[in-house]
Amino acid sequence: MTPAFNPSAMKYFQGKRVLVLNWRDIEHSQAGGAEQYMHQISKRWVDAGIDVTWYTSRDSHQDPADTIDGVHIVRGGGALTLYPQAALGLLRTRPQIDAVVDCQNGIPFFSPLFVTRKTPVVQVVHHVHQKQFRTHFSPPVAALGRYLEGNAARRIYGPRAIAAVSPSTRMELRNLGYQGPIHIVPNGTGTVPNVVGPRDPDPTITIVSRLVAHKRIDILIGQIAAAATQYPNLRAEIVGDGPERARLEQIVMDLGMYSNFTFHGYQPDAVRDALLNRAWLTLSASDAEGWGCSIIEAAAWGVPCIALRAPGIRDSVMDGQTGWLVDSVKELGAALIERLGELSDPGTRSALSQACQQWARCFNWDRSAALLAGVLMEESLETPRLGARSRREVHRDMSTVAQFDLPQGLDLSALLTGTDEFAEIEGTTVALLKGRDEFEASVTLKHLGVEDAVLWPATRSDLLAGPERALSVEGLWRR
Repeated sequence: MTPAFNPSAMKYFQGKRVLVLNWRDIEHSQAGGAEQYMHQISKRWVDAGIDVTWYTSRDSHQDPADTIDGVHIVRGGGALTLYPQAALGLLRTRPQIDAVVDCQNGIPFFSPLFVTRKTPVVQVVHHVHQKQFRTHFSPPVAALGRYLEGNAARRIYGPRAIAAVSPSTRMELRNLGYQGPIHIVPNGTGTVPNVVGPRDPDPTITIVSRLVAHKRIDILIGQIAAAATQYPNLRAEIVGDGPERARLEQIVMDLGMYSNFTFHGYQPDAVRDALLNRAWLTLSASDAEGWGCSIIEAAAWGVPCIALRAPGIRDSVMDGQTGWLVDSVKELGAALIERLGELSDPGTRSALSQACQQWARCFNWDRSAALLAGVLMEESLETPRLGARSRREVHRDMSTVAQFDLPQGLDLSALLTGTDEFAEIEGTTVALLKGRDEFEASVTLKHLGVEDAVLWPATRSDLLAGPERALSVEGLWRR
């Protein structure tokens, strides 16, 4: 199978300098999924011959400068003082910067104010923080946060492109009033093992999460305790650490459930994976995420998920195929009891495991790196025309999947845009054409000499998993 992405964008930036603005780097003590996302992409850009430098905050144990996997790291400032320091760094180096990836974590860097007008800037947004501002800060501070993330950022970044990690995040950005191109650039995941199991003989739930309030692990503890009345041997393995750990352990003690729960704290990947490999299920009670990284990590080990139908989570769980989505916490507990009964059948567990792994295989960091480079390339080509009418003003969120036989000698990578994707197997080509409805996709293909294409609107899963999903011969993906 050919690569399911357009490789032309990576070549476009060879020898150029890309600056990444990110709150933390991968070796920060509080690094999480956002740092993993940008680091995995950055090191692939370095391997492709792109000069990548990060401006990021400095933890107490970190040096002011470092190189990690070929990525140059410049550190300075803390959680808030990072922003003025990054602005000064941009002003000092802006003649040498070819492009900027501006990773927004609630508080924007406002990088367009500090680089030249012709410098392409792409924001990366994992999720919108409007609700979190209300939850975690006093009303005046929350109002300021909502303004900076909303009206202020919308005015300063203007019609520049955004890379969102999921359709849910794109919808939240649209609700904030962003009208420029918003491209879906999903997370990748690690290697999906060929063989999984055996599962524990007793029903076992493994939850991998930072132990922070908005993950709502306390709710999961309550639901697991209720399910244990019907499944006395039910085990819950909690992997991860955070400020909520002591409180959560106390809840378990108060419920008298200490024999059913184990808090493992932070663990290396090998230990985490071994615990997932034994699990029947994972759970999520989060009511808002950009993407469910831990859900896909579990799926890679063939572990389905029961979760609330929340933004980001509803993207990472294929309801009824790789897990189950419910609409309320009350339904979560009932679903847990019901699904544990179903999963007691080894055949059911095996079928779900295969479906989960097939879904997880759709997400790889090579594709994420190529897609974000494509967004940056398209922005580079658009930047000189910021003051004029351009395709930005008519950008659509609709995309189209096209299946066809590729005309002999036609090189799609040289003809499609940097954000389009295609894959080929056994003579059949499937292309995912971004920002086009079926009519526009048909016109594009006819211009390339493709006359007889089968077209259909891209679904949420098509956008996340790419054209390999449509080419899969397994029954899970057949239309």
